[in-house]
Amino acid sequence: MSLLVAALAAMTWCGRFPAEAHGSSPEKCFTDKLNSSTADAEIRLVQHHQSYTKVFSGITVTVPRGWDLAKSLTYSENSDEYRRAMHCLLLGSNKKISGNEWRLHNPKVTAMGEWVTVEYNSLTRIEGGGFTRIGPWVFSCANAQKWSVELKPQSFPQIHWKRVEATLDGLNFNDRSTPVASYTDEKTLVWTEPSDKKPEHINFDVDLSGRHTFIVASNQPLSGRVGIAAWWVCATFVIALAAFRARQSSPAIAQGAPGPEQRKPKWWVVGMRVVRGDSPAGALFHWSLLSTAVILMLMVIPPDPGKRLRNSFICILAGLALLLVARPWRRGVSPVATHADADTDRSTDPDAAQRRQARAVIVTACAVAAAGMLALLCHEFYGLPANLASGQAPTVQGVAGLMVLGLATVWLWLAALVAWAWRFALEGGLVRTAWIKKWDDAPGRCTAVAGILVAMVAAALLASVWRSSRLQWTRTNWLAEGTGTFNHASYINQFMADFSTTDLRWFFSRSWFLTVIAVLALLYSRVRTQRAEAADKDEQVSLWPGGPDTLLIAALFSFLVGVRGGKTAGSSALYGFWIPLNIISLYGILALGRRRSILGQLGECFYSNMLSSKKRRRELPSKAQHYRYLNHQLYLLDQGRGGSATRQQLEGELHRLHQWVATGCDGKMPPPEQISILDIALAWGPTGHWWSNAVRAGRLAFWFGLPASAALTYVDLRDPWDRMQSLYLPTGVPDTVLGFLLNQLAWAGAGFVLGALWRLLPGSSSPVRAWSLVVAYAIPVCIALLLNGITDTNLTEVILYAVLMLSVLTLTSMLMDTVTFRRELDLWPSRFALLLSIYQVRGFSTKIVWLLTQLAAVIKILQDLHRS
Repeated sequence: MSLLVAALAAMTWCGRFPAEAHGSSPEKCFTDKLNSSTADAEIRLVQHHQSYTKVFSGITVTVPRGWDLAKSLTYSENSDEYRRAMHCLLLGSNKKISGNEWRLHNPKVTAMGEWVTVEYNSLTRIEGGGFTRIGPWVFSCANAQKWSVELKPQSFPQIHWKRVEATLDGLNFNDRSTPVASYTDEKTLVWTEPSDKKPEHINFDVDLSGRHTFIVASNQPLSGRVGIAAWWVCATFVIALAAFRARQSSPAIAQGAPGPEQRKPKWWVVGMRVVRGDSPAGALFHWSLLSTAVILMLMVIPPDPGKRLRNSFICILAGLALLLVARPWRRGVSPVATHADADTDRSTDPDAAQRRQARAVIVTACAVAAAGMLALLCHEFYGLPANLASGQAPTVQGVAGLMVLGLATVWLWLAALVAWAWRFALEGGLVRTAWIKKWDDAPGRCTAVAGILVAMVAAALLASVWRSSRLQWTRTNWLAEGTGTFNHASYINQFMADFSTTDLRWFFSRSWFLTVIAVLALLYSRVRTQRAEAADKDEQVSLWPGGPDTLLIAALFSFLVGVRGGKTAGSSALYGFWIPLNIISLYGILALGRRRSILGQLGECFYSNMLSSKKRRRELPSKAQHYRYLNHQLYLLDQGRGGSATRQQLEGELHRLHQWVATGCDGKMPPPEQISILDIALAWGPTGHWWSNAVRAGRLAFWFGLPASAALTYVDLRDPWDRMQSLYLPTGVPDTVLGFLLNQLAWAGAGFVLGALWRLLPGSSSPVRAWSLVVAYAIPVCIALLLNGITDTNLTEVILYAVLMLSVLTLTSMLMDTVTFRRELDLWPSRFALLLSIYQVRGFSTKIVWLLTQLAAVIKILQDLHRS
């Protein structure tokens, strides 16, 4: 069926290719009538606050109407006459523009009197060595320290250059022109040559600064791969350590085998259990190692066109293995099961439901892999060469073969990611019972539905590659479509042949979000275990995250929130250091803020006496409500509207409330006078367990983060270069969509961490707790400020991200306070009125001013970015 669909699509595809056109020879450009033409040229380099050098080129050519093709320049841009005339004027005998040259818009043509003027602007970026052409300019980058720039037009050398200007943005230069520039300052070179001078005499060298040389060297493909590898290796180490600690400290594991002694097993015993993958911690450990191995494999595979057949075999086999190793039919371990019981369950054969699930997944995966293998083994049947792409236009069978190969490979890898996500969620208890029942009752139907959805995503990626290949061909051959000889179908064939190999790196490098799912599953599994065993022993569960839980939360913070700050350093080679920096930063904030938190100042004795039972915890919101009522009565009394109550009575009741707090401390450590019972209620949060607070805060932050994600998407696409990359690259549009979703995950992750650490963060006011996480994010950024002195990157986007995160978390914390007193919602017309009551008049106005200040800061930063 998939082959039939691919064949039908191939017929439609091949039918849309334009026919091969006959080219026009340079002799038909009538160059003998252009002796009176003039031209101006401008080149501008932008390198400050950039991770690469932007190059803008502008050329203005004025030709006489007596030129045979001058009138054609005024025709429609889609006409063959226009393309022929513009081709002669800009490219001469060349077939197409440079692949590195990007035009912002089509040339502007103005006809006035006896002259026709053409203005053509383009841009590119230079990241390293090699040869780059843009417009009439040629960059020769022998190394990362010195570039040679020469005015070397492709068209008519007899055109007279009236003015040539080069703006170098403060870079050191050496003018080697003959004659030298007529005007020179620190940033600009200007040549105003007589009409008898020729353009080939204009050339100069540019010496990069030490900071920019570092950026160019560190952003080379090898350095980028080293940075990605370092990120994955560092993430693997953190995840392995977290999984080991979580498994070692698990209460169920601590039980061990039945016996008189109840102690934790030795570290090597725990390590073996983690390695076997018999728990969510083990699954997380396995995924961290496997994903690192896979990403290293993808980076090691050379992108050699002659090795496409071999690389495709490797990718299909790797995708199949990645899917089968996930074992999505595996069941989660009960949170109250002992280690011995778990081993007993796994020693038996899988039940009938598991066998059906395994059969459905294995048969489907092998069928898809077989389709891809047949396309490779029978490539001659499809009319494909050994490298899967040739210089000739592919046949219908060839296009169908490439489609089957690409869809099969990408399907396997996408299905593998889905399978791992399902296994993490299933073992961690994140899957709804109804979904598990459907998976048990109808595994074939569930596999078919999931497979169709994955196929739709794979087809969307294939469509994106096809669309971008057409746009790229149009961009580089826009003047040759009607007159050139370049084969459109062959060009797209090259893109399609690489779809099943090189583009795998793109979406698998984003698969780190599976680590986030695995960490959440492990956290929830530990919470379920703690709750179940506390219920059996009639004990109180943990009121805040323990040591292993804190490490997992810090890893979440680093993966979701801190990863965007890695751009600050301006070098992808430094990404690997960002994970430990964010984890250490969050631990430092917790170490400093735990004692200054509300519950930390009250001490262990208070929450043991007053918050250890549900009855006591239920008294806390009621007493906090009474505290607010008394303060409001005092406010009315000051206004002369206090009623029959006297100040002494109201103050006496407030004193008794404070005595209730003091009683909870048993007199061992009197509570600070500035801590009120309202502060304690707000510091406790909406629910009794830290996990519930975390989930609630994460949901709120997700919805509050929608405008922030839209703002960040605008910032990412505000630059013309970034917009063109999004439109023209094969993964540009999917990357934009995925970037928006990852930003949403970042806000949800920040809210989750805020809720999980709610009782450990300092501050008597809930919005102050949001500051703590922003500071934890800002500490690595401040360290990056030191690197900024080396790399000269722009911190405006990082500052914007920090301000947006502060705004999202501030709104989340304020709404969390209303949820804390949700039982009073029936007494107030709206949440806004309840919030006003919680914060009182003066405190509420201060927080509103603070929010408006953040909003003004965001608008100001966006305006500055728009102008830049």
